Amino acid sequence: MKLQLTHVLLACATAALSLPAAAQVPNPLRVAAAAAYPPFSQLGTDGQLKGFDIDIANAVCERLKTRCQFVQTEFDAMIPALRAKKFDLIVASMSITPERQKVVGFSNKYYSTPARVVIRADASFDGTAEGLKGKKLGVQRTTIHDRYASAMFKGAQIVRYAEQDEVFLDLIAGRLDAALADSVALDQGFLKTAAGKGFAFKGTVYDDPAFFGVGAG
Repeated sequence: MKLQLTHVLLACATAALSLPAAAQVPNPLRVAAAAAYPPFSQLGTDGQLKGFDIDIANAVCERLKTRCQFVQTEFDAMIPALRAKKFDLIVASMSITPERQKVVGFSNKYYSTPARVVIRADASFDGTAEGLKGKKLGVQRTTIHDRYASAMFKGAQIVRYAEQDEVFLDLIAGRLDAALADSVALDQGFLKTAAGKGFAFKGTVYDDPAFFGVGAG
């Protein structure tokens, strides 16, 4: 996936080069990553992690002249585990928000994409707060999308999942009416796959920085 990769790598390289001269870079660098968030990170057929976040992490490790040791971690456990020093950094499309900045440090953002809602293409309702009243809306828990849905879609029944692919499975099975997530993850990781046939974006784009921050770091 291409998301202004040149600028992304430049930002990562700049962040790496800003380390103090005496800083000791761990070898290997333990990197927390998600295993079920395509196209940003997912397990390949060979059992290895791949995706945009994985490429970014490897670029940082290469610049630091070390290697990445990926630690598959559920998203809601990443910050507590980082603070407990179970790994050295997180590269998992984590949005830079004021709440998170209180407890962890962020690099410059390396991409920024809005959120959207996916619903069956033939549904009679849309992805607005009004349209989702009384509907089951799936989100990945403790994410910016969870926070936004809880605050802005009060008439909907919010259903929370540990992994994004679990949201898609229940959406396909009809146990959910809609899903709110990153627009690229929804498009590349679901709508453009065989499983996403019959579903579509409905409603507006959501990108309020008060909820979604300034991008992923």
